[in-house]
Amino acid sequence: MEQISIIDAKDYVGQTVKIGAWVANKRSSGKISFLQLRDGTAYFQAVVVKSEVPEEVFQLAKELTQETSIWVVGEIREDTRSKFGYELGVKEIEVVGESHDYPITPKEHGVDFLMDHRHLWLRSSHQHALMLIRNEVIRATYEFLNAQGFVKMDPPILTGSAPEGTTDLFETNYFDQTAYLSQSGQLYLEAAAMAFSKVFSFGPTFRAEKSKTRRHLIEFWMIELEMAFMHQEDSLEIQEQYVAYLVQSVLDNCDYALDVLGRDKEILKKYTKLPYPRISYDDAVELLIKNGFDDITWGDDFGSPHETFIANSYDHPVFILNYPKAIKPFYMKPHPTRDDVVICADLIAPEGYGEIIGGSERATDYDYLVEQIRAAGQDEKDYEWYLDLSRYGAVPHAGFGLGLERTITFIAGIDHVREAIPFPRLLNRIYP
Repeated sequence: MEQISIIDAKDYVGQTVKIGAWVANKRSSGKISFLQLRDGTAYFQAVVVKSEVPEEVFQLAKELTQETSIWVVGEIREDTRSKFGYELGVKEIEVVGESHDYPITPKEHGVDFLMDHRHLWLRSSHQHALMLIRNEVIRATYEFLNAQGFVKMDPPILTGSAPEGTTDLFETNYFDQTAYLSQSGQLYLEAAAMAFSKVFSFGPTFRAEKSKTRRHLIEFWMIELEMAFMHQEDSLEIQEQYVAYLVQSVLDNCDYALDVLGRDKEILKKYTKLPYPRISYDDAVELLIKNGFDDITWGDDFGSPHETFIANSYDHPVFILNYPKAIKPFYMKPHPTRDDVVICADLIAPEGYGEIIGGSERATDYDYLVEQIRAAGQDEKDYEWYLDLSRYGAVPHAGFGLGLERTITFIAGIDHVREAIPFPRLLNRIYP
C-alpha cells in the first residue's frame, strides 16, 4: 500500500492508498459520513459507509472534529460531481492529533477576525488556492525574466535615501545616522543596470501610510526592473508582455485554484491579448470630467474611483501616460516638448483593482537631477552615489515596479489585498 498526496489521486484510481490529512469539514447522512480532507496539496472528499467498515471506524468518523489530523486508508474513486474529480472510499482511520474548538468555523467571518487568525486561515480552501496562485506568479516571474536575460540584484532594505520622498517612509536611527525602510530598490537597480544592462529585484517594500482600504498594504513585495539603453515605449512593451505572461501562466497551471476561487477564466483570457490600450493623463482627466467627475482637475492624482472608471472604459489593463511633474518623483525624465509632465506610465487593472505597475524613463541629466533633488527638499549629498550615474557614461534607461499582492488580487479576482499575503506582518496590522 502506497502513501500518496491528494493531488496525485488521479494516478491511483482503483487502488488502496494511505493519506495523511486534516479534517477540514464533515457531514453525515444516516449511515454515511462525508469527510472533507486536505493535506496541503489539495482538498477532496472521503466517504465512510457504515456497512463497509468496522463499527469503531464509523463511530470515529462521526466523532472527528474540524482540523483533527488523521491517517486514512481507502480506495481512490472517480467523482464526477466534484471539481476535483476524485474521492476516497474509506477503510481505516487513525487519529494523529486531536483538534478542539477550532476558531474558524464554516460560518462567515470578517477580514479583521480572519487576519488575526491568519496562521490558521491559511488552511482554508480559499486561502490555499490563493497561495497557490501567489506561488505561480512568483515562479512565472523568474521564468519570464530569466528568459529575457535579466540578472537579479538585491537592494538594501535599510537605506539612507528616499526615491519617492520621505513623507511616507519608516525612519529609524542607524547608529546615530538616519535610515529608512526601503520604499523601492529602484535607485540601486539603476546603478546595477549600468553594469549588467537588464536587472531586477524582488523583495519587501514599505509605505508609512495608515490605510485600511482593500487595495493598500504597508508592507508589500515588489518586482522591480531596470533596463539600460531603453526608452519608455520599449519598457511599456516589456510591462504588458510580463503581465500577460503572468495571467497566462496562472490560467495554464492553476486551473483548480481558479475554480475554487470562482474566478471567470474567460475574463482572464482577455487580459492576455496585447497590446494594452494607452491613454494620456490629459485625455484621462478629460474623459473623467466628461463623465461627471467633478472632483478632478488637471494636476490632481487619480483616486480609486477615477482609476476604476478609466480602466473599465477599456475593459483591459490600460496605461495612463505622462503625469504632471509636480506629482511624480524627482528621477523621472522630463517630457521633451513640455515642462509640466514627465515620461512615465501607470498600468491600471480593470474590475476596480487599480494600479499594478508604475514606471518611467529615468532622467540622465546631472544638473536637472540636482535641481529636482533640491526641489524635493532632499540633501544632494545623500544622492552623490546616484548622481555618479549621470557623470560616468549616462545612457537612456527605463524601469518599473509591479506590486505582487495587488497583482495577485487582480488575477485571482478577490476582494481584499490582505488576503494575498501569507501572514499578517506586523506593519500591516498598524492602521486606524
